[in-house]
Amino acid sequence: MNVEPEKPYPIYTLLEIAGLLDAELRIGKDADQDVRIEGLASLASATESKVSFLANAKYRSELTSTRAAAVILSAKDAEYSPVACLIHEEPYLAYAKLSHYFNPRPKPVLGIHPSAVIASNVKIGDSVSIGPGVVILDHVEIGDNVVISSNSVIENAVSIGDDVTLMANVVLNFGVKVGSQVVIQSGSVIGSDGFGYAPSALLGEPTAWQKIAHCGSVVIGDRVEIGANTTIDRGVLDDTLIADDVIIDNQVHIAHNVKVGAGTAIAGCTGIAGSATIGEDCRIAGGVGITGHISIADRVSILSMTRVTGSIKQAGTFASGTSTQEVTKWRKSAARLNQLDELHKRVKALENEKSR
Repeated sequence: MNVEPEKPYPIYTLLEIAGLLDAELRIGKDADQDVRIEGLASLASATESKVSFLANAKYRSELTSTRAAAVILSAKDAEYSPVACLIHEEPYLAYAKLSHYFNPRPKPVLGIHPSAVIASNVKIGDSVSIGPGVVILDHVEIGDNVVISSNSVIENAVSIGDDVTLMANVVLNFGVKVGSQVVIQSGSVIGSDGFGYAPSALLGEPTAWQKIAHCGSVVIGDRVEIGANTTIDRGVLDDTLIADDVIIDNQVHIAHNVKVGAGTAIAGCTGIAGSATIGEDCRIAGGVGITGHISIADRVSILSMTRVTGSIKQAGTFASGTSTQEVTKWRKSAARLNQLDELHKRVKALENEKSR
């Protein structure tokens, strides 16, 4: 990425931080509201120039021994703090907001790097940064305040809204539409062909396949974040849809014609097969496998490594599989699982005998 020269990290006083977070600052007799804060740290590692946070009561033991200048926490935890407190209703949310003030990532330099290759009919908005090796093909439209990092490829007729960031080596295939305030991490490919093939016995080979043309696209809403090396396939006829405020982790695969509802979170290594519909405000943990052509209701949570083979029609938390066991116990359990069908037949036979 083309970046500005490095600058010293920002420094704020505790009083300024309280104002940034709309938090109540409580300090003891020996504390100083004008102490200079240079960054954030965990409770265990923080020093007198750092701010930490407590969002989970199980870490109170670390709170009592912290050396931080101040801790972001709720009012109920303030009595356990030996240092200044930044009282907030949602400590974790406050920490998340404050993290951006101390983010060391260099800001991109505005302008177009001379090594970028851009078609003559591309429309580019104001305050845009286009990095080295970027390729932008015909009829692309790019909004204001967009960052396109090194070696990214934007194919024909792509539309990108305002305040979008594409990290290095992102590919947006032809016709993809990206909303505003979207972040796509390195290596992600949006709009590639899906896994659509028709078996063809007419070609004379039992394993021959006829590829299906994917004539749809991918439409991504506003405030969406997509992790590194994630792939979202274009639709076959209609578009693959990612609604507003969706967050998607690294190495997730979303197949053709999937629809993901607003506010849903999808963790790493999840795979969603074609034409599945995911509702709004769902939480899908890591390694989940979701079969195609099913629907998942709004506000569903699916625990890690779950296999979803049928529609889920109401809100709730769902899981499948077995938990970790010592290997000899697991082998016994697996062997017994294979015997369930025979055991079921024997039980049914016994029940039939008793009913005579």
